Amino acid sequence: MKYLFLILFIVCGCASSTDQVSAIIENVEHHFAPDKRVALFDITYNNQILSGESNLPEAVQALKDSLNAKGVDYQDSITLLPTGEYTHGVIKVSVANLRAEGRHSSELVSQATMGTPVKVFRRHGDWIQVQTPDDYISWVDHGGIALMSDQEFNQWNDAEKLIFTHSIGYAYSDSTLQERATDLVAGDVVKLIKTNHSIYQIELPGGQLAFVSDDEVDDFSEWKRQEAEVSGLISTAKSMMGIPYLWGGTSVKGADCSGFTKTIYFMNRMIIPRDASQQVIEGDLVDDDKDWSKLSAGDLLFFGRPATDSTSEKVVHVGMWLGDSTFIHSSGNVHISSVDPKSDQYDEYNVNRYLRSKRIINKRTENVREIYF
Repeated sequence: MKYLFLILFIVCGCASSTDQVSAIIENVEHHFAPDKRVALFDITYNNQILSGESNLPEAVQALKDSLNAKGVDYQDSITLLPTGEYTHGVIKVSVANLRAEGRHSSELVSQATMGTPVKVFRRHGDWIQVQTPDDYISWVDHGGIALMSDQEFNQWNDAEKLIFTHSIGYAYSDSTLQERATDLVAGDVVKLIKTNHSIYQIELPGGQLAFVSDDEVDDFSEWKRQEAEVSGLISTAKSMMGIPYLWGGTSVKGADCSGFTKTIYFMNRMIIPRDASQQVIEGDLVDDDKDWSKLSAGDLLFFGRPATDSTSEKVVHVGMWLGDSTFIHSSGNVHISSVDPKSDQYDEYNVNRYLRSKRIINKRTENVREIYF
């Protein structure tokens, strides 16, 4: 009985300690990394060993400080990201597909256009885990990214660059603009090498030299200094009319609902969060009672399931207000719908699940920012 009591004491003591540590880990995660889409904090405690990974050194330190304060014994086996030789990269294809996991069969969660700088966390085979400027964490195939040393990345950042502003086009292998080198889409950024009348020689992020027509690009530094304007939001949105809906898409090659609004704002020099459930948190509340008279062009409309006594709110769709009772959104394809029951474009389904509208244009926050790269 004596030994049985001792064994039970040890087991119960360990269970209590494990539960205590798990609660501390959960609290730290809730504080530092409540959204797994933009922060990694995957830590476990087993047999007095802390293991897992995180890209948040301040969160890991807070965890250790909390455990030390409680007198918890532990062995630190946490991997702090990034790991590996390269911590920087630049997207080198016109549109790179970003996936939830490092395999082609994994869910498409986002996209990144050429010239987008990314943080590189680690490499696993042919796949690289990255974080884009909107803080979204995902995996990109090695063929879509140019890995760079600190020096190479600084040189890229400091170089004179151009941004492609047409919806779709091409860079060419020679100055006659006959042989295509790559396709280009709105938002692609390339390095300027030299000008020759109406032709620019450029360098793609992967190092390839090519040529573009000057009427399809703008000076990137001058372009990104301009303030976003409602007229620009409308023009960009309408230029994407008819583009097919693509789950995970954030480009003119295909866009889901929030990828569409994200692209509209990016092409007007604003980085906003990736998903509708993240976008709805930002900006100023305009309306939550279907009083369409309160809305102005450029406002974002959010749709979904309202909260109840037993369920939380779920935001599942977003569009942008155009005025005159209409909004534009990606559903099936990019098209215009109306909130007016008398209109041929009346969208009864979305009107019935409308939640609220927010004004984000030029509302700078931690998650709504100007293009800084």
